[in-house]
Amino acid sequence: MASHFSKSAKVPKNCVFLINTDNVYSGCNVKRPGCLWYILDRDYEVAIKERSPNCLHVLALDDNGKQLIEVKNLYELSMKKALCLQAVPVLEMRVQLLKEGLLEEALMIEVDDAIEVETDRGWFPAIVKYIGSLGEDELGGTFFGVELQGDGLGQGRCNGTFGNKSYFKCKEKCGLFVPVSKIKRLSPKDVMQKKVSPSLHKKSREFPVQKGENVHFYNENNDLKSGLVLGVKEERDGRVFCTIATDGDDNFELPLEAIVTNALLSPGTEVDNKMDWQNSTAPHEAQLKEQSTEKQIEMFDSKIKTLESDLDVGHMVHIPAYHPKATGVIRWIGMLPERNVISAGIELDEDIGISDGKLMNKKYFNCPPTRGIFVNLSSCLPDSRFKMHAEELEETDGVKVKLIGRVAPLMNTEAVKILNGKMKGIQGHRNSCYMDCALFSLFSCSSVLDSMLFHPTDQTDQDIQFTLREEIVNPLRKHGYVDAKSIMKLRKQLTSRGHSLSYTTDEKDPEEFLNLIMHYILGIEPLLKLQLAAQKVQESYCYQIFMDKEEDLIVPTVQQLLEHSFVTGKLKLVEVPSCFIIQMPRFGKKYKMFGKIVPSLELDITDLLCDSPRECLICGDVATQECEACFKDRKTFSISGLKQYCEICCNRVHSHHNRQDHVPQKLQLPKEFHCRYSEKKPMVPKEKLELFAVLCIETSHYVSFVKYGPEKEHWMFFDSMADRHGDEDGYNVPTVILCPEVAQYLDCSVEELASQRPRDMEGVAKRLFCDAYMYMYQSTKMALYK
Repeated sequence: MASHFSKSAKVPKNCVFLINTDNVYSGCNVKRPGCLWYILDRDYEVAIKERSPNCLHVLALDDNGKQLIEVKNLYELSMKKALCLQAVPVLEMRVQLLKEGLLEEALMIEVDDAIEVETDRGWFPAIVKYIGSLGEDELGGTFFGVELQGDGLGQGRCNGTFGNKSYFKCKEKCGLFVPVSKIKRLSPKDVMQKKVSPSLHKKSREFPVQKGENVHFYNENNDLKSGLVLGVKEERDGRVFCTIATDGDDNFELPLEAIVTNALLSPGTEVDNKMDWQNSTAPHEAQLKEQSTEKQIEMFDSKIKTLESDLDVGHMVHIPAYHPKATGVIRWIGMLPERNVISAGIELDEDIGISDGKLMNKKYFNCPPTRGIFVNLSSCLPDSRFKMHAEELEETDGVKVKLIGRVAPLMNTEAVKILNGKMKGIQGHRNSCYMDCALFSLFSCSSVLDSMLFHPTDQTDQDIQFTLREEIVNPLRKHGYVDAKSIMKLRKQLTSRGHSLSYTTDEKDPEEFLNLIMHYILGIEPLLKLQLAAQKVQESYCYQIFMDKEEDLIVPTVQQLLEHSFVTGKLKLVEVPSCFIIQMPRFGKKYKMFGKIVPSLELDITDLLCDSPRECLICGDVATQECEACFKDRKTFSISGLKQYCEICCNRVHSHHNRQDHVPQKLQLPKEFHCRYSEKKPMVPKEKLELFAVLCIETSHYVSFVKYGPEKEHWMFFDSMADRHGDEDGYNVPTVILCPEVAQYLDCSVEELASQRPRDMEGVAKRLFCDAYMYMYQSTKMALYK
């Protein structure tokens, strides 16, 4: 577990981390795939400014040795990924984790998450208690400290201690420290099935009620009383209790959600300071009486008639009286016991609240702990970031946020009419561009993944599906616009499920978001089924192209890149996917392997299918042999298309002395197809997918192109943060524009595109050809069945 550095070696700062995906030769020495390297930011920036750097001088992460490596053999990593892989001792496993997307999935794991961990005796359920380095050697890598659960109890090696240092506490032989290759995340369903206990270990936090503060609370008769806070403590189950001194002889211990601070009191509220609870029990031990429902409704109706505020449930508000930075969403409006003004339950954007939506043992709404507060509705101000455009939208279109049912995707002139213009598409806010563009691309003009919106899911996740369908997809298709608050609501829901605490603030990758919502939330079947050589079938939702940089591929098409990646990885598709999401080869987000990539409007996957009939390259008959060596022979064959032959043509092609060392592989054919000697020559069916969207990235900002019609000119460009109204307190202006100029470049030859300077390309075409990150293809035929 230690590196070759000193025991206190630190992770180098201001650098780019890399991994080699092929052998690296240095004299007689060979560095196998999976070694980790780094290069200083300043050296990296200088290198990539060259037109096409072939090699980079890099340093080994484990021993600081210097090495010159070809760029085509390197893949950029974040520091987090690099340190996770550093802890994996087997180099081949590092590459496997990266290529199969398992590393991305594992990086979503956080402290207190339920996982499965591999031990000498198999896989067992566990709870993550610690993530980080062991000892003072940061370069040893990132390890996961876990507490075994269920059948794994007693199968560990420690009690949370490593090297005389305690990282967490658990029973003896119930703790383990393992690398990322030994763990896998559990879905909510798996947690229930494997009976994984919720984590009891919580990080200490500051509380909104402090020792010595005067507070108020309701007694069992619904009388508002006051007292002095003597102390605040957090129980093992996560609940927080306050010890309150009153004018009586006894002190009382009350749950935090039953406490009302001075800031939350209505102006003029009368408080009974005369305490006499000597013969009563504390509210958390006795059942508090609730006010009559009918009386509460009557009081609420009478007050709502005189209410001057336009605020309603779902509106985003600012509560400066509570905290200068307090912003959130109204989740509940009504009358609280013994308060003669209308109150609002707010779910805050940050952890500065005092409740989870519960007050006096009654649940009014749901939100994460320390995100909820109850205040006077009159104390809420419309959030200035969203107020203006929401009012304009209501006045011009009368748009409602929620649209129940199914709304068809937009196509042709209808798409132009509804989507084209400013304040169109999905409004961006707080690094949401990755999510905005992914959702716009998937749902604005395509129905291929509409099954996500109606797929039966767990009751606990139905609210996420409802938000996605009724508050995002349907308004987008019906009115051409989705407010940022709807996206923020989805991000908060993802956060509240414990998948990541940073979904409301940090930028993510589109594939991370799609994997989360498709697999862990909605539980739809994987979109892709891939077979590697003769190994078992692997399933995934997105496909990352890995390949060596080919000198002949100057301006490649998506078709060529996919074919090269499949041949290099010895992969085949088990079945035709209804949706094929393909990530382009990149050297991280800073450096692209290819300066330009040509979108293939149609993707022919006939030759990429496993056990599917294919056409002979020479005569057009049914192919029975495939030759990988011919595919790589650029001098004789074209750079596009796999090389497969019938028996006769295969013998002729390989009779040439330059190809006699080739070893063709026999193809498996369905019984329905036969060779040319049959009475009737069969027609080989073609399986093609059509391009419907492209996600692009430049300087960490995502935009998207969507094909809204059948013609080459039918493209629209979407940017969720194209413009901004106001400064810090303003809001982003999402924009959709038509970009027919794309068509002229699709008709260009490779030579013309290669000589085309990006800055001279018309309109936004440069973004599509130079910044492509993810292509989305669909099979309209298969979408009917999936």
